[in-house]
Order: sequence, then C-alpha cells, then structure tokens
Amino acid sequence: MALQTSGAISLADIQTEFGGSNPISLSEYYGAAAGIPASGAISLDDFYGTSAFTTTGGTKTTSGSYTIHTFTSSGSFVVSGGSKAMEYLVIGGGGGGGSRFGGGGGAGSYRPISSTTVSAGTYSVVIGAGGAGGATSGGAGTNGSSDGSTGVSSSFNSISSTGGGGGGAGDARNGITGGSGGGGAGRFSTSGGGVSYAGQGNVGGGSNGGAGNYYGGGGGGAGGAGTAGSNSVGPGGAGLASSITGSSVTRAGGGGGGNYGGGATSGQSTTRSAGGSGGGGQGGANNTTGSSADAEPLKGGAGTVNTGSGGGGGVAVRLATGASQASGGNGGSGVVIIRYLT
Repeated sequence: MALQTSGAISLADIQTEFGGSNPISLSEYYGAAAGIPASGAISLDDFYGTSAFTTTGGTKTTSGSYTIHTFTSSGSFVVSGGSKAMEYLVIGGGGGGGSRFGGGGGAGSYRPISSTTVSAGTYSVVIGAGGAGGATSGGAGTNGSSDGSTGVSSSFNSISSTGGGGGGAGDARNGITGGSGGGGAGRFSTSGGGVSYAGQGNVGGGSNGGAGNYYGGGGGGAGGAGTAGSNSVGPGGAGLASSITGSSVTRAGGGGGGNYGGGATSGQSTTRSAGGSGGGGQGGANNTTGSSADAEPLKGGAGTVNTGSGGGGGVAVRLATGASQASGGNGGSGVVIIRYLT
C-alpha cells in the first residue's frame, strides 16, 4: 500500500512500507522506489506517494537472492512500485507426433532473456498448448493418418516463442517447421521439419525408409537435432538445461519417431525410440500382442507438460483383428519463468 501523498510522514511509516532494520536510517532506502534518490540528499518528503516494489502472478518462490515467478498457465504478471532488471525464459508448446510410421514432434522455441528492465504495470503471460498428436481412423494403409499439430506460441513482455513443428505421418510426409522441427514419417524417404527462427531450436530428423523397417525421424530439441530414422529408431533431439529456478532443469526435448521395426515380415519390434532429454515423448513400437492399436506402446508418448517438449510418433500394426495404426503423442505445454534479484 502506497504511503500518503501529504501530511505528516514518519520513519516508522517508511519502515512499515519498505521494511528495514533498527535503528532506522533514511540512507538504507536509497533508490527503494521511483522518485527516491539513489544517493546524496534524501528527506522524508521524497517518500510521499511511494510504495515498495512488489510483484504478483503465477507461482512465486525464492531461491537465494532471487524472487522467481513460474507460469504454467496463462495469466498476468503485475509489477508495482518501480522497475527492476529481470531475467526470463519463454518456451512454446511442443509439437504433436505423427501417426502411422510417424515422426516425433519438435520442441517449442526456447528463448532465455538474460536481463531486461521491467517497469511497473500489468503484463499478459500466455502459455502455449502442446500440439495434438496425429489422429487415426484405425484403417489400413494411409487412410485416416494425420500429421501431428504444431504447438501454440508462449509469450511475455513482447517476447514470443513459437510452438514446435508436428511430426509427419502416413508413408511419406515430411516433418513440419516450428520452434524445433518435427521428424519425417518413416516408410519412404522424408525430410525433417526446419526451424522457424535461428538459435531457438533445431531441425527434425528425416527418414530413408526401407525394406519393411520403417523408422520415423525424431523431432528436434532445443539442445540438438532429431535423429534420422534410417537403419534404426530415430530418438528425439536433446533439450536444454536452465538454472533460472535455482536448480538445473532440462526442458524442450524432441519426441521420438515411431518404430515399425520389420512389420509382418521380419518380426515385430518392441523397442521404443527415446524422447529427447527434458520431456520428449517416446515413439510408439510395433508388436502383435494387443487388441487395440491406439494405446501405448503402439501410440506415441506425450511430451511432458510445461516443458515445451514434442510428442512421440505412432506406428502401424497388424493385430489379430486386422491391419491398423496408432496415433501420435500430444506435445507438452510451454512455460514462462521470470526472476529478479530481491
């Protein structure tokens, strides 16, 4: 609550608003708020109408000398009582994995901002949703297969991080461009998706298909490109670590590509391609034991929520009930983290 704008004002009033130690000295309040001198002469009159620096929004924590706000859903960041230099990390939603020999989804754009002055005001924070995994009608062939959807952008204070690209689906669809690119589908030769903005992500892996061993490419991660699905499974690209919350956390991994692994001709594979470190979803893997295609381990795994990681690609499968196919995993939602020296 701001101090009064006229009338008597005491040292005790100032201490109640701004904190401090006893005995009270005006010099400990240099630069405490806008309008209060940072050095030199200082008087009680300089404190009329001022208020302590405060922030609200998201989940507020502290670590060492820092105050941290973590937004896992959209909201407002409110700054009162002046301005401060702040650091923040903005990650877009991850892309969904493709269905039927699907490529993994790419991670959302990863944008660490080292230091920007944020003034008093209310700032909108948008957390991008992860893209939906490519759906399937369950029919044989490419009928009903679909690419993973691109993730939704996250934003704060004019900084926007685009969503990750979806993984390609069917027999020969390329990965989609995004924050990091989605992986290409695995039956025939495909390309991984590109990067929307240089320095904010990595490309997805393609695939060269081949002789019944159909490996979807991995989605790109913030720390590395997705691996091509050539003669083996295509893992997702690695994420990146940040210590903005006070401890090191890796986020924004790419989704793993789907592993058909020989199909009906050379034995079913149960090896799932790994999602990239930081939350990428595993790719689906073929087998003959299930009665439903559209469930893990055939279906791609989801990217971890609030990491901006990509979902895994799904596979085709031959069950006792006939040929079918599995959907891709959903991408993980994004996150915005803000911190400043208390």
